[in-house]
Amino acid sequence: MASSTVGRPRITPGRPEVDPRTEILDAAASLFAELGYAGTSTRRIAERAGMRQASMYYHFAGKEDILLALLEPSVAPTLERAADCLEAEDPVAALYDLARADVTTLLDEPHNIGTMYLAPEVAAEAFAPFRRARAELAGVYGALAHRIDPTQDEAFAGACCMQLVELVIPLRREGEVPDGLPERIAEACLRVARVAETDVARVRARS
Repeated sequence: MASSTVGRPRITPGRPEVDPRTEILDAAASLFAELGYAGTSTRRIAERAGMRQASMYYHFAGKEDILLALLEPSVAPTLERAADCLEAEDPVAALYDLARADVTTLLDEPHNIGTMYLAPEVAAEAFAPFRRARAELAGVYGALAHRIDPTQDEAFAGACCMQLVELVIPLRREGEVPDGLPERIAEACLRVARVAETDVARVRARS
């Protein structure tokens, strides 16, 4: 179990404005991007964070714990608003707002950790909570699309919306994020849901 207890002295001075837990997450994220999950050891993470390996274990139980702490914030904020979206009177506006918020969350996430979504290690049992959260979010997209057009395949529509939203991940990786991306992807999700162009224009104008 992770702990906030202060660890042993650092090998190198940390950034005074950043707490050790955040430094560990920053170090791990950069190493996962450079070396992959399998190629990153806890020793390397501790070295990159400027602390002793033993000190790192005051904050995280191990490498799986660190990756889970990085993955969950990329889904949790959008999922928290999903219930309200499902209950909204206007499913078109709700789908647009959810997709736009989801893209914004992925853009704002400091590590672009979505690059790890398809890593084979994420199939391990330790990451089951993250996979369930991501599947639940896809289900919300599908449910909204089904409300808009009951003839749609709910699971397929949800998967398509998730793929559109997560397009931000490779765009960030390549440094090619265009202006207005949250709105553009949200509109694309509406078209997946077979929303009439007049309604696309309506929610776009409202925004």
